[in-house]
Amino acid sequence: MVKQLRIANVQIARLFAGCLRWAREFYDWCQRPGTTELRGRRLLREWLSSEQLAQYDAHNYFEVTGCYTGRRYRINHGVGMNIYELDRAGRPQAGWCFVPNAELVAGDVMLAQKIALETDELGALAVAKNFTMRI
Repeated sequence: MVKQLRIANVQIARLFAGCLRWAREFYDWCQRPGTTELRGRRLLREWLSSEQLAQYDAHNYFEVTGCYTGRRYRINHGVGMNIYELDRAGRPQAGWCFVPNAELVAGDVMLAQKIALETDELGALAVAKNFTMRI
């Protein structure tokens, strides 16, 4: 019984050391330059519908429908001044800018904008700034 406990202790110690090594490697990977941008894009892509993902891959933007008014918005890749309200023909007619209160990578900002317009359109537009479009 004592021998079995010693063997189990050695195996647990090896497992624990392996987990620590993996955790250190993961932490180092997370700290590498450019990694946060990649994770932001990956998370955004997971939240996009198949239609939005196809738009994003083809044009570097995707469209969302506001939950309250049913208006269409185009969210371009970027962290600010990247939202265009579209007319019925799909042409940009107004520019909107609202961003989270933190420095985030583009994918995270765009995901926050998508969720805001799809779940609280009027609240998002209440804090948004209107801007002159550069198309």
